[in-house]
Amino acid sequence: MATIQSLLDSADLPDSPTAQLDAELLLAHALGKSRSYLRTWPEREPDATQQAAFTAMLARRRSGEPVAYILGHQGFWSLELEVAPHTLIPRPDTELLVETALQLAPATPLQVLDLGTGSGAIALALASERGGWKVTGVDRIAEAVELAERNRQRLGLSNADFRLSSWFASLAGERFGLIVSNPPYIAASDRHLGEGDVRFEPQSALVAGADGLDDIRQIVSQAPQHLQPGGWLLLEHGYDQAEAVRELLRAAGFHMTESRRDLGGHERISLGQWPA
Repeated sequence: MATIQSLLDSADLPDSPTAQLDAELLLAHALGKSRSYLRTWPEREPDATQQAAFTAMLARRRSGEPVAYILGHQGFWSLELEVAPHTLIPRPDTELLVETALQLAPATPLQVLDLGTGSGAIALALASERGGWKVTGVDRIAEAVELAERNRQRLGLSNADFRLSSWFASLAGERFGLIVSNPPYIAASDRHLGEGDVRFEPQSALVAGADGLDDIRQIVSQAPQHLQPGGWLLLEHGYDQAEAVRELLRAAGFHMTESRRDLGGHERISLGQWPA
């Protein structure tokens, strides 16, 4: 019978840039243990069922399927979230959106909106940090709303709720002190859509017209009708779109427009304040 160490040593993931990490995450999942268990007990021998599960997951990863979809969960901020193929996988870069929102908006009671919530990652991260905020997440995909609600219930966050809405379509008359969004922002012709994990993620959550800005244009143009005076709009976007997004914000009447850089040094989010 193979040991934990021999299974890891023989795991063959030549196309993954994180092959060792992938193998450890998959084997730990097959065993129902943590990654630290693998390092503590490398000589232990998984049973045949566990080995077969690990082999099957390795095959899925070799085909290019993201580890998060194989495991069914992904860490984001301080939370562990259920994920599924009808939503984007939460990424570390998006934590900048959460961090900036927490810096800009007061910890006092606030109505907050997360547009295109997907798994609920942004909304739930904000709700977990600000108990006095009421955070609403919307998505046009019913399965995404259901997934976000499952995450909310599992995390026990009573100050968040999720609804079905295509951007602002179901929010007539509602206003918020803070609106955040990680909308689709990839150009339809972008070659990266056919590479890596992105191949398995929903294209509708990635692509936004010829220049990648169609959804951001819609959000910026409609947000003023749903912002309270002095409210903020924060948008994640592509690494080369910051100048264009800032110009859209200024043209729509936003003040205090600026962009913030992610850990890679790219201008990853842009924001503006609606006049008080």
